[in-house]
Amino acid sequence: MQMIRPWASEYDEYRRDESRSTGEAESISFPTCEDELRSILSELDPATPITVQGARTGLAGGAVPHGGHVVSLVRMNAYKGLRQAADGAFFLRVGPGVVLSELRRHLHAKSLPAHGWDDASRAALEALYAGPEQFFPTDPTETSACLGGMAACNASGARSYRYGPMRPHVSGLRVVLPNGETLALRRGDVCAQGRALELATEQGTTMRVDLPTYVMPRAKNASGYFIADDMDAVDLFIGSDGTLGIITELELALMPAPRVTWGVNCFFEDEGHALDFVVRARPALDCASAFEYFDGAALDILRTTREDGAAFASLPEVPDAYRACVFVELECDGETQAMEALRELGSLLEEVGGSERDTWVARTDVDRERQRLFRHAVPECVNILIDRRRRVTPSITKLGSDMSVPDERLHDVVDLYRRTLAEAGLESAAWGHIGNNHLHVNILPRDEADFAAGKDLFRAWACEVTAMGGAVSAEHGVGKIKRDFLLTMYGEAHVDEMARLKAAFDPTGRLNRGNLFDEARLDAAVGEPDGIEEAAR
Repeated sequence: MQMIRPWASEYDEYRRDESRSTGEAESISFPTCEDELRSILSELDPATPITVQGARTGLAGGAVPHGGHVVSLVRMNAYKGLRQAADGAFFLRVGPGVVLSELRRHLHAKSLPAHGWDDASRAALEALYAGPEQFFPTDPTETSACLGGMAACNASGARSYRYGPMRPHVSGLRVVLPNGETLALRRGDVCAQGRALELATEQGTTMRVDLPTYVMPRAKNASGYFIADDMDAVDLFIGSDGTLGIITELELALMPAPRVTWGVNCFFEDEGHALDFVVRARPALDCASAFEYFDGAALDILRTTREDGAAFASLPEVPDAYRACVFVELECDGETQAMEALRELGSLLEEVGGSERDTWVARTDVDRERQRLFRHAVPECVNILIDRRRRVTPSITKLGSDMSVPDERLHDVVDLYRRTLAEAGLESAAWGHIGNNHLHVNILPRDEADFAAGKDLFRAWACEVTAMGGAVSAEHGVGKIKRDFLLTMYGEAHVDEMARLKAAFDPTGRLNRGNLFDEARLDAAVGEPDGIEEAAR
């Protein structure tokens, strides 16, 4: 069977991802297991650049090929086994190509594919099915994402307010390095000593690497390598944008599903009141799993599209007086707790000048599905608007920010966005994860001049957000599109440290070239000592 296939037009969809960036490649492969992947790596010329892809749902261009060969992991989608810890927690092993929506469906239906599992895994599966439903809490908007890609960019989403991003829910990894050697990592087994990390491959090679010296911000962050004193080796690969190694297996920590989930859309006639509500509600609603936001412009676009298109005609009408919406998701042990939380939410609304009359409360599956459609319809409507404009000016695209700040700077960053957008005369719509002070401000260019001005504004925002102690990428990763922002956030010296770290794992600089830093910086780092030595045997 020919595993490395010459490029043909039938593979052109693999030249792009959801960032709408496009690249080039000469060949492609679709391994189904780790052994096939290692065989592909050995067959390729050692100088061939390799771009690793999952479902290509990313928004930072990380999966867009930069010449050479594409490795698509979508067929490495096996469910490999299950274990139950002494405390009763379950840990599921999966391939990187497993799709999030499929994992959710199997967990909900208690129908995990268990072909080929050993006796211990089958015993754990019986225990899982006998108990309460389990779920995997990481919640990116695009549920067609693959688990490997989610780990590569440390995906998060709405529920990251309560559960954090992907990183804490991954308890183990298998990784193939660019030279074909393998790492088997279990959380807690291998940790750095300060900023020095030592790893041993299964083939007997010892790797001793110095970790970068920067300090991570106190904000939701997916900007570059996760680095901390005495950090777990697992955490280095999560969020690495596929630059250090290829993830071939993940062990996921499952959790009991919440017994009661209610959603509440809270509408406001003034954006300031909405921000005040979030600031007060976060410490008061300890059962809140998500705070999501939609500004007045986003609501206006939704209203217009609802009137023009049948696809969104089923959405409830949003009165023109509403200029902001905060969606709150409540996860509770029972309906009594949910009702108490709902009463507290109503009191908070009154305190900031809102009203519990201006809410939609969803208690049933049908109502929650309508809320889900509302939340997802906003970005879809914006995409429809931009597609119409691109018919006139094909060179423009939507420009979406992904920045976050610490809790105390929420009002400041929104003031920054509003003031600078008005000064530039740009059209925009904002939505996103306001519980983490993480708004996706989408600039909607009308022509090439708007497009250029929007890019300039993003560069200015990156400087201001960094000064506030925030992150230039909160959940989408850096990929190829935001690597200049990484320089703004950390500075030249620290990004050089990142490049040297990559070179230690990838001495020829072949893996996911162009992600995190440009090729000139990478090639300079590749020329330095690699920190790898043969282990004593």
